[in-house]
Parts: sequence; structure tokens; C-alpha cells
Amino acid sequence: MSISFQIEHSNIIADVSIISPSVSEDHRGNIWTSFSEDYLTQYLPDGIHFKHDKFSQSKKDVLRGIHGDHKSWKLVTCVFGDIYQVVVDLRKNSPTYNAWISFDISIKNQKLILIPPGCGNAYYVKSDHAVYHYKLAYPGEYIDHDEQFTVPWNDNNLKIEWPTNNPVLSKRDNK
Repeated sequence: MSISFQIEHSNIIADVSIISPSVSEDHRGNIWTSFSEDYLTQYLPDGIHFKHDKFSQSKKDVLRGIHGDHKSWKLVTCVFGDIYQVVVDLRKNSPTYNAWISFDISIKNQKLILIPPGCGNAYYVKSDHAVYHYKLAYPGEYIDHDEQFTVPWNDNNLKIEWPTNNPVLSKRDNK
């Protein structure tokens, strides 16, 4: 099995990349590579490298986000289940400020999304259960949730077309 990725750059939000890994399948299932330093670090600024990973497990109808910060690059994907991924450009000096882009990500439509600093990250779980993976790159120390920005999932200025009007939310996302 060779490691390869098809890279597409968003024509909606600058610096967002859609990465499709090669997937090998046979009668047992499939296998794919979620990260290769040789292929993917070229999309990060000089001196920035991936430092840690996180996994999030969620139930059906859970909506997480819109969260972000101004220094972290995120490489995100769904490793189990079916999600509706949203990226929002919240960089005030960006020509695409407040623009958003969405993706359906599942085992049938495997994608990794590279999200630049200043963009909000959110996802909605469409399946009974989903496992979401974050790979994070940033200078210095990690910015945890108490130092991140949060934008309401249903912000009237954004007009995001979510697959639901009644998601399951955390206290942070319900404000």
C-alpha cells in the first residue's frame, strides 16, 4: 500500500485544504493514512509543526463548535460515523470574512480538512455515533478552550445551513 493524498484547496476560504487519502480496500475492510509528515507539513508555515492529537466521541445530533483560536492549525477528520463538517472564516482582515464551507465526511467519503488559524471549526453528528480526530500544529504552548473563541452555531450573520435546527449542545455552545 502506498501513501498518497489528493490535495484540493478551497475556492471559498483561503488556506483551507481538502485532503483525500488513498484508501485500500479488500474483503476485510480498508486501511488509509491520516497523516504523513513528508506530504502534509508543506501546507504549514515555516517553523510550525503538528504537536498533538485529540479524539472526540459524540452521539447522534451532537453539534460541537464553532470554536477556534488565532494560532492553531487543525487537521480534522471523522474516523468512525458520519459528520457534517463546517469551517468558518473568522479572520477579520480576510476577504472571505464570515464565509463558511461544509463537507460530509464518513467512511464512504473520507476527507481530512486542514483549517488555518482564525477559522472556526464545527461539526454535527449525523450517525448514531461518531469519532472525530484533530491533529494540532501551533507555535508555543497549546491554547485550551478557555482561551479560544466561540461563535454561536446559529449566528444570524453566518447563516450556516445545518442539517438540524435542534442539536444537542454543550453549555459552552448553548450560550
